[in-house]
Amino acid sequence: MLFDEYKLKNLTLRNRVLMAPMTRNQSPGGIPTEKVVSYYSRRAKAEVGMIITEGIEVSHKASSAYPDVPRLDSADAREGWKKVVAGIKDNNGAVIAQLWHCGGFRKLGMQPNPEVPGYTASGLVKPGKKVAHEMTTDDIKETIDAYASDAKICQDLGFDGVEIHGAHGYLIDNFFWGETNIREDLYGGSIEKRSQFVSDIVKAIRENVDDEFIVGLRFSQWKQHDFDAKLAQTPDDLKKVLLPPVEAGLDYLHSSMRRFWESEFDSSEENLAYWTKKISNIPTVGVGSVGLDSDFIDMTAPANPTSIDRAIEDISTGKYDLIAVGRALLSDYEWVLKMKEGRLSDIIPYTKEALLKLY
Repeated sequence: MLFDEYKLKNLTLRNRVLMAPMTRNQSPGGIPTEKVVSYYSRRAKAEVGMIITEGIEVSHKASSAYPDVPRLDSADAREGWKKVVAGIKDNNGAVIAQLWHCGGFRKLGMQPNPEVPGYTASGLVKPGKKVAHEMTTDDIKETIDAYASDAKICQDLGFDGVEIHGAHGYLIDNFFWGETNIREDLYGGSIEKRSQFVSDIVKAIRENVDDEFIVGLRFSQWKQHDFDAKLAQTPDDLKKVLLPPVEAGLDYLHSSMRRFWESEFDSSEENLAYWTKKISNIPTVGVGSVGLDSDFIDMTAPANPTSIDRAIEDISTGKYDLIAVGRALLSDYEWVLKMKEGRLSDIIPYTKEALLKLY
């Protein structure tokens, strides 16, 4: 089942294994280099079902918080991404561009606009810590427009779709979470209103791209600064979080878990991907330390191919549809092929050194 074809909207994937988005900090000036082109191409050649790119900073003045992250707001950057897409497509791959706004992770002095502070829903970067810019409705509209414009650029460059990064405490997740979104307008208050921002982004993108262009959303319960945080305490709460953006026009959901084998709610043994699929009834990706023997936070965790058995069983029984693999594919670009062919002993284990190189 894992290595069977899968139809995502009008796109046929050669298997159900996706490459998860992973920040690489290898694009000086926001421009993907030839090394970046080769990095993605060799994984497409090695039969990754679909590649989700590292986060691409959306073309907004406050989107950046990390050095050498790729962008779309220059001719050179767009040309770099055009080459990346061509390299993937030449190897019969599929590719989604992840659009990313770092929100409150940004600080004054950061490039490329050092005078611009971090932007968040209510000025909060974590509960009780108000050190960022509280977005006005004009700021929100400007940001929504940036997403819509960048999605159209991605379509023109040949991407199969875009994924909106709404996880891990970044801008959209900051709107999602009741502890950091204390607004009292259209974009805050109830769970449904906290989903309005991303719903409006989805609508704006859908209006700006062709019908066959794929639009997905990655979300999480946990934050980088709070592993126990939850947008939703119950499946009913999760329904209130997810249905507004789904109804706005999403084609898939990407549920980010620290450990995909753990249950999400006390009332059930099922994980977040299961509940995401059950609630949304749209294609669902599960991700969270797949192919490793420890969780996302332990960046030294070695590879453990048998740890995907639970995911294979879940997909085979229709609990969710696709799995995304991150660090295991950093250390071994042929991970999918080796898994498919049963060459488990040939898999190159993940080590933290893999983060430091682009291969």
